[in-house]
Amino acid sequence: MSELDVSKFEKKIEVRPIRYEDIDEILALQKKCFPGMDPWKRDHLESHLDIFPEGQFCVEAEGEIIGSCSSLMVNFDEYDDQHTWDDITDEGYITNHNPDGYNLYGIEVMVDPEYRRMKIGKRLYDARKDLARDLNVKSIIIGGRIPNYHKHADEMKASEYVEEVKFQNIYDPVLTFQLMNGFNVMRINPNYLPDDKASKQFATLMEWNNVEYKAKTRRHFRSSFPVRICAIQYAMKKISSFEEFANQVEYYVDVAADFGSDFAVFPEIFTTQLMSFMDEKIPSKAVRRLTEYTEPYIELFTDLAVKYNVNIIGGSHFVLEDEKIYNIAYLFRRDGTIEKQYKIHVTPNERRWWGIHGSDGIEVFDTDCGKIAIQICYDIEFPELGRIATDKGANILFTPFCTDDRQGYLRVRYCAQARAVENQIYTVIAGTIGNLSQVENMDVQYAQSGIFTPSDFAFSRDGIAGECHPNIETVVVGDVDLEILRRQRQSGTVRQLRDRRKDLYEIHYKK
Repeated sequence: MSELDVSKFEKKIEVRPIRYEDIDEILALQKKCFPGMDPWKRDHLESHLDIFPEGQFCVEAEGEIIGSCSSLMVNFDEYDDQHTWDDITDEGYITNHNPDGYNLYGIEVMVDPEYRRMKIGKRLYDARKDLARDLNVKSIIIGGRIPNYHKHADEMKASEYVEEVKFQNIYDPVLTFQLMNGFNVMRINPNYLPDDKASKQFATLMEWNNVEYKAKTRRHFRSSFPVRICAIQYAMKKISSFEEFANQVEYYVDVAADFGSDFAVFPEIFTTQLMSFMDEKIPSKAVRRLTEYTEPYIELFTDLAVKYNVNIIGGSHFVLEDEKIYNIAYLFRRDGTIEKQYKIHVTPNERRWWGIHGSDGIEVFDTDCGKIAIQICYDIEFPELGRIATDKGANILFTPFCTDDRQGYLRVRYCAQARAVENQIYTVIAGTIGNLSQVENMDVQYAQSGIFTPSDFAFSRDGIAGECHPNIETVVVGDVDLEILRRQRQSGTVRQLRDRRKDLYEIHYKK
């Protein structure tokens, strides 16, 4: 008798992180699990994966997704005891996720009805518990539905129903399951999910305590998260070599480091200073020659970021890729890693004089000072980009710019301040001054670099953390506090992020 091939009997079930390509299948699963309730939108699930990918799980059986769960991290003490699902999730987008929070909040669990009684839900809950232990959070909190309550609502209050379920006199598919998985009822919240008619809009607020939690004083008592920024107002003047350029750049990085800065920010296309020693009068040819310095430029800034222990927004530089020239801003982290953001919107001058191409992709970068984004000059004048970057988790938006007159500068400044207010983020602009009389289309520069905040009592007067005097070669150094920013998003005089009418309008990012 030949050896039995047992592989044909295998049925693989796997708990794994959700991926972007799973979204359509999860949306279909939700309609199947919760008929009559408002389903997720694609934007919701994309936001979850952008902001907290490790908190999103699914169960896959034979290549088919049969269950999923979503979560975020919060400091639960900051929320009202009678909060709603919309309050705790920012209407499902979890942009209020706090990576330093000490509670994991579960916002959704669903299992395909055809696969129930197979402990799929328990697998998802166990994955959450493992995550809570890995992240060292105090507890998992959930707002649980009581979907069988509508059968008993005429004869008992919600609190009485919960007690009957706890004593196993009534079976509830959700509450009974949660109690069996170690969750304790803390209280009952009314009006939790407006479209949950089966639960009569009630939810049980429940908690599972992580007995392995180890208190971390740094996080538990954090009162501030200061980030120091040095914006460099760089003078464009004739130089004779790349070495001279490198000396000027290192001087400013040294200044930023001496001030204890976390970020040093250079202006847009300040590397065009290199054109001043090129004997090339035709702008399109001069730009092509400038791209030959891309590797030396990257090597210089990478070395300086590590040497001086400061994250550097390296202004921007013209780069040749596939025979097209792009305007690219680089992030040089102090750990030696590099990221880049392409300029998306190209100005008429860039296109006319230098043949620059626009690109796509709105990036948000992780740093040791939280998530940041870069929008080069003209891009800050398109409000959709700032909103998308904020929704992807950015707390600071850096804008290297280069303008040749006051009107152009004011467009950048006013828009940067508007982005700070409407998105409740910090914005930074750093520009060039001086002139390059030998370089076509780089004749005169105008700038007043600055660091801007939202406009509320917790921030600087006039929403300005610091600014340079106009048209002087100098720097501005200022501190911004990410903890104050986070709190104001929850409890400020106005809360633009939370008060958006997403039922009325939305921004759709075509990735």
